[in-house]
Amino acid sequence: MLKFRNVSLSLAGQEVLKNLNFEIVSGELVAIVGASGAGKSSIFKLLISEQRPTLGTILLDQFSIGDLSFSSIQNYRRQIGIIFQDFRLLSQKTIFENVAFALEVCGEKKITEKVLELLKLVGLTQKQGAFPRELSGGERQRVSIARALVHDPKILIADEATGNLDPKNSLEIATIFQQLHEEKNLTILFATHDPILIEKLTPRVIRLKNGVIDLDKKACTVEEAFKGLL
Repeated sequence: MLKFRNVSLSLAGQEVLKNLNFEIVSGELVAIVGASGAGKSSIFKLLISEQRPTLGTILLDQFSIGDLSFSSIQNYRRQIGIIFQDFRLLSQKTIFENVAFALEVCGEKKITEKVLELLKLVGLTQKQGAFPRELSGGERQRVSIARALVHDPKILIADEATGNLDPKNSLEIATIFQQLHEEKNLTILFATHDPILIEKLTPRVIRLKNGVIDLDKKACTVEEAFKGLL
């Protein structure tokens, strides 16, 4: 269970998020939408404790993220898988090595078994020896998804995961999200401008406008989700 209680965030004297209140239950699929600058990425930065609320409390399974000590933050972040728009892969490492690296730095065992399992999940077993530059944008994003899953996170967050992809690749990413949600009951929270993700996944939609929530609806249509935005 993730809870935002009266959460506000101010940066450089400007209020970016204003008194947000919402709950996300385990296994829920939630899209965050809104115009550029509405506060979508700020929610994710708060979730990974890159920023802390100016006011209010964020709870994950009843403990306050804002109360984490510096030494506890890395362990906490392993409970959250993160996917970025720009992939953030290590160009000098193969696909296998990119996924394995996150396990190696934590001293994990059975790395090969885990990496092969994740590459199979995202359909890239045959590309494990390739380098990022040899892959399409959609394939690179699938590597990012595999990497985000290495620690079996409680929550998967994706910040504009299909922002650099064409419709075909966007649909492939949406299909993987759907599979993770249905087969693993994984909680997925994603920010998007992409109608394909909304149409394919029919998620609960939380829409932000000027830092406040102006829509919170389950099984939202594309038209409802992006009203006033497209």
